[in-house]
Amino acid sequence: MNRRIAVLVFPGTNSEGETLRLLRDLGADAQLVHWSRPQELAAYGAYVLPGGFAYEDRIRAGAIAAHDHLMDAVIDGCAKGKLVLGICNGAQILLEAGLVPGTAAARRPTAAFTHNAPQPHFICRHVYVKLASAPMRSAITASLDEGALIPAWAAHAQGRLAAGPEHLAELVEGAHVAFVYAHPDGRVDEQAVPNGSALGCAGLVNREGNVLALMPHPERDAWNVNHLQRRVGEALFAPSGGAVLFESFVRAVQRA
Repeated sequence: MNRRIAVLVFPGTNSEGETLRLLRDLGADAQLVHWSRPQELAAYGAYVLPGGFAYEDRIRAGAIAAHDHLMDAVIDGCAKGKLVLGICNGAQILLEAGLVPGTAAARRPTAAFTHNAPQPHFICRHVYVKLASAPMRSAITASLDEGALIPAWAAHAQGRLAAGPEHLAELVEGAHVAFVYAHPDGRVDEQAVPNGSALGCAGLVNREGNVLALMPHPERDAWNVNHLQRRVGEALFAPSGGAVLFESFVRAVQRA
């Protein structure tokens, strides 16, 4: 049983530090694996693709990284049932690699996270994402409560889900929309969506449920020190808030 987690680092990745620390704080055996060492990935049981600007987001965010040799191992691992979590740029890479929603062959994407709307500007704001599928739809979300509300930071210029009408219908019918944007009280409507994302989508899961792509960063609101309101006596660096998603992921890896 392989419980080791690889945090992938592409040229331009910039969120690997907090991602690695959070995984370790939650008890995971996690290591960084750089783009120069793709041959090492086969020895890991799960993968996390963190945020950043891989290959400077040239062509499209995630488009070049999706063809990096690191992704050869991730695609192979996905086919073998390994768990894969992508955050922000990592989510974009997973869509460009066709692993999510995974309704076509690898590297044949049927959806993308593309330029924000109505203005194609970079946004940086605190958001909430709500679990929109049954927790057991994905092993990665299996430890979450029904309709779990998770705090995170949206920090992207290309976070809007876009797909053709037939593929959007496919996403709905196949329960691929794992998370939607929500208000702090859990309400879901268009006003909660910061980037014009189709279906209000913040995260997608593949058919088999072993790959999850989430646009906002829960790891940036994942310790008590990150929260504006803290109770007296709480340990500043205790995991909380957005850590709940990573905790569910770590539990899934440990159960695998």
